Amino acid sequence: MPQPPSAQVTAAEISRIAGVTRATVSNWRRRHEDFPTPSGGTESSPLYDLEAVRAWLESRGQTSAATPAEELRTRLRLHPAGSGVAARLLPLVLAVARPAKGATALRDLPDAELVAGAGAAVADIADSVPGSDEIRYGADDTGALRALLRCVDEEGATAALDVLAERELEDSAASGTYLTPEPLSDLMARLLPSSPPPSVVLDPACGSGSLLAAAARHGAKGLYGQDSVPVQARRAAVRLRLDQAGAGEVGVRIGDSLRADAFPDLTADAVLSNPPYGVRDWGHEELAYDARWAFGLPARAESELAWVQHALAHLPPGGHAVLLLPPATAARPSGRRVRGELIRSGALRAVAALPAGAAAPLHIGLHIWVLQRPQQGAVDRTSVLFVDTASSREETSPPDAPRPRRKREALDWQEVSGKVLRHWDAFRARPESFTDEPGVARAVPVVELLDELVDVTPSRHVRATSTDIDPAEVARRAQDHLKDLGRRAAALADTAVRGPWPGAGTARREWRTAAVSDLARGGALEILRAGPPGKGGPEADAWRAEHAGRPVFTGADIARGGPASASLEELSSDSSPVVEAGDILIRVVRGGSGPMTRVAEETDEGAVLGHLVVLLRPDPSRLDPWFLAGFLDWEDNLSGASTGSTTVQVQPGRLRLPLLPLEEQRRYGEAFRRLRTLRRDADEAAELARRAGELLAGGLTAGALEP
Repeated sequence: MPQPPSAQVTAAEISRIAGVTRATVSNWRRRHEDFPTPSGGTESSPLYDLEAVRAWLESRGQTSAATPAEELRTRLRLHPAGSGVAARLLPLVLAVARPAKGATALRDLPDAELVAGAGAAVADIADSVPGSDEIRYGADDTGALRALLRCVDEEGATAALDVLAERELEDSAASGTYLTPEPLSDLMARLLPSSPPPSVVLDPACGSGSLLAAAARHGAKGLYGQDSVPVQARRAAVRLRLDQAGAGEVGVRIGDSLRADAFPDLTADAVLSNPPYGVRDWGHEELAYDARWAFGLPARAESELAWVQHALAHLPPGGHAVLLLPPATAARPSGRRVRGELIRSGALRAVAALPAGAAAPLHIGLHIWVLQRPQQGAVDRTSVLFVDTASSREETSPPDAPRPRRKREALDWQEVSGKVLRHWDAFRARPESFTDEPGVARAVPVVELLDELVDVTPSRHVRATSTDIDPAEVARRAQDHLKDLGRRAAALADTAVRGPWPGAGTARREWRTAAVSDLARGGALEILRAGPPGKGGPEADAWRAEHAGRPVFTGADIARGGPASASLEELSSDSSPVVEAGDILIRVVRGGSGPMTRVAEETDEGAVLGHLVVLLRPDPSRLDPWFLAGFLDWEDNLSGASTGSTTVQVQPGRLRLPLLPLEEQRRYGEAFRRLRTLRRDADEAAELARRAGELLAGGLTAGALEP
């Protein structure tokens, strides 16, 4: 009876093991008949037997170039899914990171002594890491143990922690588990009082401990966390104890904070949290009479408002909580009553909107809520601060609609944090005399918020009004727009006159052509698609965990020439190809404006292929990608490969390409690249002209400009 594969790895993992690019692995697959055949996965995302791959690499003298972290990752793959190997190894990271239990000494021991020594090291710290008292190691763990010790020794405990948590999340198939980026964690910690800083901080959904670590950097000494995902709780405990190095108290527990609070008697100075979103089974019925719902029982769809009240229940009067929440929490009708009570009581102090991409899920602009537990006898709070850092629009009256960024740019966290903190510090010091900044920040009277919607979305409240408009400022912006338009028009004119574009002679050129499907059969390119709607399972969960946070390319992204804009949550497939530089993306459904094809650039690399988009991956030694994209986007070519009447779809395999030498392909490819630049410059000039026109029209109609 055939034995199951030892472990399965993707082409990307093979490239990391061998120290080569993914394109090299693709070439090996095409050119070497003895390359291991896939042992699982799908046609677009095959999986290979790890031991077979190792044997093939050794037979060709390709020694492993894996880093210690990659070697640890590979060793973990040798253990079957669900084995819990990563969870067992987590406490060992803390144990061997201590000087008295160094990793180097254990690494050099024989197998039996290594297993015994690792077990003894973990037993010494059993009280520090939840769930570690029952951990036992065996002979099957020796490879992973040595890889872990090498990783801790050479790359540090944090690198080892990241690899172990990544594997354990695959095994547990935990969903909705997102890392809070360090700049965001730091911003949230800085929204807490600083004179003096809170000493005891609680995070009831602590994940990997990012927010508690930020609190520690700002002076907190007592760090308490709880998480329902065991590996996250263990990782947080190990990370925080490594960071604190005995300088403070750390207490982390496993469990659901809403249903089984591990710290029922804890009164913290502050609460920081990034709780799970959109959980309907949070305990609505069984917790209906819970004492924490001082502001009203949250509806079944309002788990976020349950977390808000849980945080407030752990604070003393006057204590602060800062939570990261989805924007729907600010406006859903089912949460209107609880939001109203939070506002009336003065518990809700501020809401700040972040730009999309600040934290996962990346396509959503999340909100930061700053709350303070009401105090008896305190001065009534008559306003709530709203800050909108998400808007990149030019404001007139009325304001322009938001403009999507054309590229997925890195956020300027210094600017975002500075904007939020500047206005919060001013509002906290003197709320009654806070100076609004139209379009960015406004202190809104409570009476205005308590309408039939009780909507606390920042963009709804900070927008500029006619009375906010400064005619001189509008005139300056209008002049700047017109200057930008003039420069763009000059650049467009320069691009348009580049040449020459000589005629082909007395008759047009003719050439032999081949269908894309024939080129694929000949190995000149690969045709890849997203898999069909899946049914889930361990392989699908592992794939989603590996690719969490990656954007997804849609047909609309190709048409507008923008970055991948969809999220992995919107992809129904169990797996899908990952885009590489030089790939050609084709949107399958015809219609609308914009190109049908796109050559992936380095900035697109790593995105995932969405539905109704086909990916062609050419062999660069045989086909030029820009040559491919240009001829594939030709109207006659598209028409000949299209089917349907109501919805017209392109059949990529039926598209045809001229059979030209590579050097001639490159000449055509460069010409097509220049044409794409011309179209892009024209689109940008048109957009600038539209925005300048809207700004001028808005200024004229608002009385800020004269004819």
